[in-house]
Amino acid sequence: WCLPCFGSLSGVFWYDFRSGNEARHRAGMKAQDMRIAMWSGPRNISTALLRSWGNREDTIVNDEPLYAAFLSETGYDHPIAAEIVDHYETDWRKVVAGLTGEIPDGKPIYYQKHMAHHLLPGMGRDWIPRLENCFLIRDPIEMLTSLIRIIPEPGLDDTGLPQQLELFRMVEDQLGRRPPVLDSRDVLEDPGKILGLLCEELGVEFDSAMLSWPPGRRQTDGIWAPHWYEEVEKSTSFRPYIPKEEKVPRKFEAVLRECMEIYRVLYEYRLGSG
Repeated sequence: WCLPCFGSLSGVFWYDFRSGNEARHRAGMKAQDMRIAMWSGPRNISTALLRSWGNREDTIVNDEPLYAAFLSETGYDHPIAAEIVDHYETDWRKVVAGLTGEIPDGKPIYYQKHMAHHLLPGMGRDWIPRLENCFLIRDPIEMLTSLIRIIPEPGLDDTGLPQQLELFRMVEDQLGRRPPVLDSRDVLEDPGKILGLLCEELGVEFDSAMLSWPPGRRQTDGIWAPHWYEEVEKSTSFRPYIPKEEKVPRKFEAVLRECMEIYRVLYEYRLGSG
């Protein structure tokens, strides 16, 4: 599978992209130069999914490639923000060139873990349809009660949900089909089933190596790992889902309402719901 041109979004581009993708789905072929973008929000199982895909022999992974550009633009006071900005590329255009260019290490699959809120309004969107876009969501009650421990006064944009819905609708409109949506609870309750469905949607063979992995840190982890990935580094598989009883404080009721409205739209299309 190849794309005739990355420089424009011409009708020929879309025809070749869609017909090639559909042909791969019908034939059940192995992936060839597939770039997967998993768009998540904060406080989800996105890093566990990074471990899952990173345990495949045919896959190279990338951990939040737009994070440095996001921090450079916003100036947010995140842990080791200055080090992240110094260490990684902050020009989003150059980052995108790498995400859509040659896949590192000659692997056929390039799995990219993205935080949807890192995609700022001033960053272009025309490169996104060149990827196989997927969306990871989580019950906003569980997400917000965790997020407020990190960001004391989160707004709607901090949840990544508006950006996820924007991207979901854009991809659906341009490709003429709904991109895959995963709900974190579904993944944790039956990872084999949901990951199998995701692989089927993407047109790649499911690999049982995605269900378990060695503990520890990875070279592909962002340098922020010591501040965020302690639990993931201890893990060797997806942990069973445990319901949270904690309630969202009343002062965040308006944010929760907005989150729930968006979450319900995406939840309707989640894998395994039919």
